[in-house]
Amino acid sequence: MMLSWLNQVPLLLAVAWGLGGLETPAEASLCYEIFDDTSGSCQQLLADGISKEDCCLNHQYGFRLHKDAPCEACHRAAWNEWSPWTPCSVSCGEGTQQRSQACYGQGDCGDQGPRRWELKPCGLDACCPVMGGWSEWGPWGPCSVTCLKGVQTRERTCTNPAPVCGGTCPGNNIETRSCDTQQVCPTHGNWGSWEPWGACSATCISEGSGVKPSKQRRRQCNNPAPSISPPGDYCPGNDREFQECAGLPFCPQHGNWGNWKPLGDCSVTCAVGRQLEKRLCDSPAPKHGGQSCHGSDTRSFGCNTRVPCPVDGHWSEWTEWGPCTRHTFAGKIECRPIFGLQSRSRKCIDRAHDGKPCAGARSDMRNCYNINMCILDGTWTDWSPWSLCEPPCGESPMRSRKRECEPIYPDYPMDVQGIEGSGKMLNTSFSGKPWPKCDPLEGQRLRLVEKAPCQNVLPCLD
Repeated sequence: MMLSWLNQVPLLLAVAWGLGGLETPAEASLCYEIFDDTSGSCQQLLADGISKEDCCLNHQYGFRLHKDAPCEACHRAAWNEWSPWTPCSVSCGEGTQQRSQACYGQGDCGDQGPRRWELKPCGLDACCPVMGGWSEWGPWGPCSVTCLKGVQTRERTCTNPAPVCGGTCPGNNIETRSCDTQQVCPTHGNWGSWEPWGACSATCISEGSGVKPSKQRRRQCNNPAPSISPPGDYCPGNDREFQECAGLPFCPQHGNWGNWKPLGDCSVTCAVGRQLEKRLCDSPAPKHGGQSCHGSDTRSFGCNTRVPCPVDGHWSEWTEWGPCTRHTFAGKIECRPIFGLQSRSRKCIDRAHDGKPCAGARSDMRNCYNINMCILDGTWTDWSPWSLCEPPCGESPMRSRKRECEPIYPDYPMDVQGIEGSGKMLNTSFSGKPWPKCDPLEGQRLRLVEKAPCQNVLPCLD
């Protein structure tokens, strides 16, 4: 047992060195248990003095190169969720709204920089606030008191005319003025402050004596004293108060902390975690009202397993569908009701350190009709919704909408079996880009675009 413990001494010293117990290496950083992709902040510090590489053995962690450095995520660079749209830049008429995304992680998210923006029109309702007018003042109300001076009020309403679309009336709806009852008020008595308690006959009690000395204090009805004419009420209650000096303390004994002791193993089996220590307030324990130990009874240290955490694999995007072909058919299948077959695939990426493999199939197949470069009758679509304002940052952003000549696909059978009578039913789609024919619309045959400037544009924040 002694030899086993001695064999662990070099490892314990190495952990203490890396955790700031002796000297922090130049490349040491601050390692955090959580990186918040919404705010880009680090939370729950694990340890100070951990290298960036050791901290990022867990891709969910974050780190700072030094205490004043920005927080960085351990995972690969990726865009976070879009922020909520800002309020409309105007309260009526036409304005704009913005939202943005931030890029967090190792590497970059493309050539758009660390933040990108979107801008869209809003507030297309033309209803703007119209101010209202006040009615005539109502009669004055009664005086607020029955003696001396008080106040009385009167009111008016915002109905002449009433405001429209959230408008208001300027000024106050209530007016006040002073009033005099010409009557003298009586002054009722009120107690002054209690005098300090008198001293007890003893400051502590010997164990087992059972003696409970008493003490008293007094007060006077002079804050204020009751008036004579008109007569005021005297103070209610007693002018003296008695109290036993019960529960006098024994001589106090203050508590003191015992030694720190380990509490369990490292909290994780990979990357960086925490290890706890605990102490008891028993050296000695507090007694007879003595003060308890100050401070916490637990503390934690960063512990480094130097073992990378598993990273589960995830599917890449599907590739584009391949060409629609039918190798067992001697003739051409283009522009004819003869179906072929096309496929697409995807890859299981980023799996590392015995992480979970991707669930599902790596490839996909479907039946298809090849209509690439085929001339088909077409029809004009309705106007599309207005696009986002472009550019989202800069001068004179524009929005647009369009109508397009879409092909009318032929009425080919879509419920067919797989090639060569395999008996397996596959979904069937049209493949390729046909040439639609539409009657000209405002001189255009394929696409008609309308553009308009965005109004009341908000500036980008950074």
